[in-house]
Amino acid sequence: MNGFGRLFRLSILGESHGPCVGVLLDGVPAGLPLAPPAFEADMARRRGGGAPGTTPRREDDTALLQTGVHEGRTTGAPLLILFENRNTDSSAYAALRHTPRPGHADWVAMRKFGGFNDLRGSGHFSGRLTAGLVAAGVVAKQLLAPVRVEARLTEAGGKADVERAVAEAMAAGDSVGGLVECRVQGLPAGLGEPFFDSVESLLAHAAFAIPAVKGIEFGDGFQVARLRGSQVNDPIADMAGRTATNHAGGINGGITNGNELVFRVAVKPTSSIKAPQTTLDLRTQAPAELKVGGRHDACIALRVPVVLEAVTAAVLADLMLQEGRIPRIWPA
Repeated sequence: MNGFGRLFRLSILGESHGPCVGVLLDGVPAGLPLAPPAFEADMARRRGGGAPGTTPRREDDTALLQTGVHEGRTTGAPLLILFENRNTDSSAYAALRHTPRPGHADWVAMRKFGGFNDLRGSGHFSGRLTAGLVAAGVVAKQLLAPVRVEARLTEAGGKADVERAVAEAMAAGDSVGGLVECRVQGLPAGLGEPFFDSVESLLAHAAFAIPAVKGIEFGDGFQVARLRGSQVNDPIADMAGRTATNHAGGINGGITNGNELVFRVAVKPTSSIKAPQTTLDLRTQAPAELKVGGRHDACIALRVPVVLEAVTAAVLADLMLQEGRIPRIWPA
């Protein structure tokens, strides 16, 4: 449901326009130095209200460390991190109870939860919940160092010129999707298990928890379906497992091979757009025109890189803990 991981386990909580959102982390090693300023850089990358195409909603996102920290270090108890919701405006969401947004979770949420779901700001289905994921990523990145996890938006709307693609979509009252690439350097060989707990399986599971992610590929991804084995096999160059090429993206048989981990996710266009759309009026069961109000991202992919880094770091930290490569008591 809302939890993920084995030893490093996270559970997200909250609603977009409720009092707060956040994350509960279990399995964080005791003694890890941690204070609110550690979260500022990544939370700023996730925050809206900056680059054109992001929502005008702007929250301070100051990390409130509620439990699991004492005198600046983690205690080994569950770590609860909250972020207050202060800049909310729910006025545009009342109409959505009868006219759900096409492509959004509005309709399925009503069916699953009998209409008791919180529609304000999309409730628990909002990208606002990724604040908790990013917070978990801050902790996971500390555990992984010196392993580096970096993601970037490589294109939007099929164009390398992201700013132009976003500007054109906004001018049309529309939205645009994007492609985000993640690279991880410094991973040891041997993380992951065959089949169900393969590194690809776990990363895909975590990546699809990010709202709007609709696809994932590792290494050369779907391109390999058009090639031959002689073109995609990576020659092993030395006893450390380094390969002359990296078509596999750093994973063989579901297990890291010591090379750079490379994968990409496809992010769909935001469902909430200003241009008129056709939906169903649930009262009359007749087609209806919908014009979505409120504050929304024209390109949610702009804010996905730091979230993808976060879930990636969480998966890898969990695997490193399982292998005993991260101590359960942090060195003083």
